[in-house]
Amino acid sequence: MTAAGESESELSVELVGDRRMRRLNRVYRGNDRTTDVLAFPMRESDNPWPALLGDVVIAVPTARRQAREAGRSLEEELAALLVHGVLHLCGYDHERSQNEAMRMRRRERAIMKTIGPVPRLVTCRAELSERSR
Repeated sequence: MTAAGESESELSVELVGDRRMRRLNRVYRGNDRTTDVLAFPMRESDNPWPALLGDVVIAVPTARRQAREAGRSLEEELAALLVHGVLHLCGYDHERSQNEAMRMRRRERAIMKTIGPVPRLVTCRAELSERSR
């Protein structure tokens, strides 16, 4: 998280389905639809643990659809959504203004470059069988 300007912080990440994400989006943002990522910053509240940055929630089915549409892997999409959520926790907000949106997008690209190739998270059985031959 140093690339996001946070050298010693903690956060939680929750991977959820579209139904849960829709409920969270409705309750906390007033939008009755699913979304790809939500961020819940702890620093905006009376947080007794200053190192706790907050929570990032990612809807995996939505991420899978977006990855397919963009022609990239699910892992790459999850990494991009995590970076996006962490930047929200750090105070970036693309909905604030066009300039802020461009600033956030530049930071996202820079961070994704530092991550390098995103490793695969899951290897299916067919791939394992093929590799062992």
